[in-house]
This record gives sequence, C-alpha cells and structure tokens, in this order.
Amino acid sequence: MPDPHDYDHAALASLQTRLRPMFERFLTERLAPRTIVVVPGLSLDPDTLAKIDGVRHYEERQLSMLMWLRLPNTRIVFVTSEPLDPVIIDYYLSLVQGVPNAHARARLTLLSAYDSSPVTLTRKILERPRLVARIRAAIGDPSHAHLSVFNATALEAALAVQLGIPLYACDPGLARWGSKSGSREAFRAAGVELADGAEDLRDMDDVAEAIVALRQRNHTLRRCVVKHNEGFSGEGNAVFDFDDMAGPVSLDRVRRELPDRLRCEADNESYEHYAEKFRSLGGIVESWIDGPDKCSPSVQMRVNPLDQLELISTHDQRLGGASGQIFLGSTFPANQEYRRDLHDAGWRIGEVLRSKGVVGRFGIDFVSYRSATGWRHVAIEINLRKGGTTLPFHMLQFLTSGRYDTETANYVTPMGTHRCYYATDTLLRPHYRRFIPEDLIDIVVARQLHFDDTRQQGIVFNLLGALSEFGKLGVVCIAETVADAQAMFGETVEILDREALLD
Repeated sequence: MPDPHDYDHAALASLQTRLRPMFERFLTERLAPRTIVVVPGLSLDPDTLAKIDGVRHYEERQLSMLMWLRLPNTRIVFVTSEPLDPVIIDYYLSLVQGVPNAHARARLTLLSAYDSSPVTLTRKILERPRLVARIRAAIGDPSHAHLSVFNATALEAALAVQLGIPLYACDPGLARWGSKSGSREAFRAAGVELADGAEDLRDMDDVAEAIVALRQRNHTLRRCVVKHNEGFSGEGNAVFDFDDMAGPVSLDRVRRELPDRLRCEADNESYEHYAEKFRSLGGIVESWIDGPDKCSPSVQMRVNPLDQLELISTHDQRLGGASGQIFLGSTFPANQEYRRDLHDAGWRIGEVLRSKGVVGRFGIDFVSYRSATGWRHVAIEINLRKGGTTLPFHMLQFLTSGRYDTETANYVTPMGTHRCYYATDTLLRPHYRRFIPEDLIDIVVARQLHFDDTRQQGIVFNLLGALSEFGKLGVVCIAETVADAQAMFGETVEILDREALLD
C-alpha cells in the first residue's frame, strides 16, 4: 500500500501530458476510441462522511458517466466498493440514447473491491494488486484512457500511476485552493467580496482570537461561523452566537465560554471531537452573513486540459440543518435576477484558479441577499471536485443534448426550448425502506415517473442502492421551468408515499 504522500510525482506529471492531445482528439473526433475509468469513491474526511446516511451508496451518483456510452467507441470501466445491483445498471443503461442497450452494455466493465468498510474506495483498490491488474486489463490500450474520480488526493494520483493513465482532475498538490483557507485567498486575489474573517487557524485558541477580533471590528456582530478547512456539505461548520453575551467580549471570556457557545451543525457532534478535528485540519472563522431574501447560489466551472476556463452552470442551493448550512438539494439554473452576476464573479475566481494550475471541475458557493443597490454576493467556498450538482447536470445534458447559454443564462435544447430542474440527494423517508430497487422501477413504469424523450422532461432517480436500507433516494426532476420541476417533485413524493404505505 503506497504512502498517501509518496506517489511518483514525475510519473504522474509524464502521464498528465497525454491529457491535452487526447482532449483535442475527442473534440474533433467524437467517435474516436477512448476508455474512461471511473472510480467514484469520496476521498474526504471519514468522520464527516460517517454522519451521512447511506454514504457508501454515494458512489452511484457517478453512474451518470454511463451516459458516455452513447458514443459507440467509448468504453467505461466502473469500479465500486461493493457490486452494484443489476437492476440499477439496467435502469441507467435504459437512459442511454442513440445506441442499443446491448451495445452499450458490452462496452461497460463493472468491477468491485467487495469491501463495504468506510475506507475510501481508492485505498481499497490500491490494497488489492490483482484488482488493479483487472482494471488495467479492462483498459486495453492506455493511450486513449483516463481516470475520472469524485475528488483527487494523493491516493487517486497513486492509482493513476499504477494504471498508467492520466488523471482528469486537479493535481493533489493544489488541494489548498479547495480548502476554506485557500478559498479566501483566491477570493481576495480575484477581487471578489468575501466575509470578514480569518484563515489558516490552527486550533481553538486561534479560533477564540479570531472571534474576538471580528467582534472588535464589528460591535453589532450577532454571530460568526467556524469551519474546518476540509469540511463539506456544511458538516464541518459550527456557529458562535453573541446574542446573550452581555458585557465586554474579552479573549479570556471567549476561550472560557467557547465549549458551551459553539453549536456544531452536524448532528451528535461534541465540542471535544470538533476541536480535535480542527487541530487536525485547521480552519477559518467568518462573520455570519445575513440580509433580506438571503439565499445560497453556486457556480460550476471547469478548466479543461487545453487550459481553457469553461462556465458550466449556476444553481440555487437548498440548505437545511440547525442553522441552514447543510446541503439538501438544488434548483437549476439560479435565479434569473442574478445569474449573470454569478457568471462574472465565478469567472474572476476561475481565472485565479486556472493561473494556479487547477484542472478539472470545481464549484464556487456564495451567500447572496438583496441590498439597496441590488443583489450582493459574498463568496464562501471553493470545492475542487465533482459535487451534488454534477449528476443532475450530467443527466440533463445527456438526456436533452442541450447546453447552458452563458449569454442568456438559460439552458437551451437543440429545439430552442429551455429546461430547468430540481434535484436532491436527500429524499429520506423511513417508510421507503419497504421498497427494494425492483419495486421502485415497477412504480416508475406504472405511474410514468420516468424521463420522456419526446417531451424532454421527466424524472431520473439515483441512490437506488440506499433505498431499502436507509429509505433514501436521489431525484432529478427536469421540466420547462423551476416551478414545474418543483411541482413534479412534490407529485412524485406524494405517489411514492402512497405506494410505500399501501398494505
């Protein structure tokens, strides 16, 4: 098992030089042969992942990559921790347009580590040399293959080197730019507004000092947010509240009261564990952003192997949790009133990341609110990885063959019509545990809860593997307007609730 910090950097750098000519060839020859090795594990903090219901099934979110099988000379090697139910694979292959199902299936290789432990999938693969050999054999000619991952760490770099193929993702050496501290540095370099705060904090003593400094700069500040550098989906966040703190806010007082006043966003998180994690990961403190019509939009972008910055999409995030910081779902595109403003801010930040050498997909999150002069957007964080918006947008692209028009800030199909969606990975109902994947497919067919090619709208489900054990399901509702997509989601939930409660 390679040390996570000890992969062959020179070998990876040599492999990465293949990406540019490979990408150029695919741009001009859509039918050129290629192989995509998909390793969809989440190489993120295991303590945070453990707080997410059914997280081991989140590998299924990258099954949207199977849509590439519509290109007849593209092969996919899809590796998972545990074998996927054939019903789930059949469901996704039924969505592949333009080729017979059998043809697509013949170009798909499914491999598994047969390991349900909480260890990241990439580590499981690296610990099994014969599985690595099987992946390598399934690739065939490595000259037209690349590795696709959820996020890139030293483990993914080590796997790319062992497979002898380039990694289409951000170099792990640039991971700082996806941390909370690095994000703040990038926002400043881009000249984009960010929350007042402090970064590169090492422990809770640093946190206390930063909290006091914030209050001294703003005596009306009601609360501030503490964040782990590597937290995600809001799970590494905590809130410090000043509201009932009468008298001077001294450093000694904040240090003394911090364990009682700091409210962690994640369920069942103790102050002691949170503080220990902060010492391990480092983090930031920021002022709490508030204002009229407060919302949380995001911009999705990519730097391709040609070193070109691309704006992919905008979304409005739906958040929940104790203080509204946990990601629950999203609507696409973002509010018409500020989509273009997000384009501008995202582009400036993206140019900073491109200049640092970032390659691959990333998302930028904001907190936005109305001001006297219009919408105000405060940049919050950068995620150098695929995310909760990746599968929904992939499915929209592949099912409609449309594009996001950055001039009009609308998604346009080849017929000139607009499409929107509402998506969530967190449809969680205890009574859905009464379903198995086959039951859901039966309901989809009987109730016509499927994507309609002729109307180019309908529903796509994901996380089917989490259904029976956790009662959890992912849903993407595609329609002409966001309102129609949200109504479609509501109707779908009503139908599933009725079906689940039938005797």
